[in-house]
Amino acid sequence: MEEINIIKVTDKGQISLPIQLRNSLNIEQGDKLIIMQNDNFLILRKLKREDFSDLLKHSEKVAKKLWDNKEDDIWDGI
Repeated sequence: MEEINIIKVTDKGQISLPIQLRNSLNIEQGDKLIIMQNDNFLILRKLKREDFSDLLKHSEKVAKKLWDNKEDDIWDGI
């Protein structure tokens, strides 16, 4: 369902999300949101842990390749 609301930006650049949107999207105090710009549009999305699960898996593989290097073992005694 598409819902349109008009909100104000404070002098600190802050906005308040209308209660109806927070309730319908289950956004609670302390939740993190992702903000993206697409041309003249801002897109807000609630951050979920699974949003980054693929990135975390990939970064763990890369880190293992970098840190699991026998040549670097010489630095262990220093």
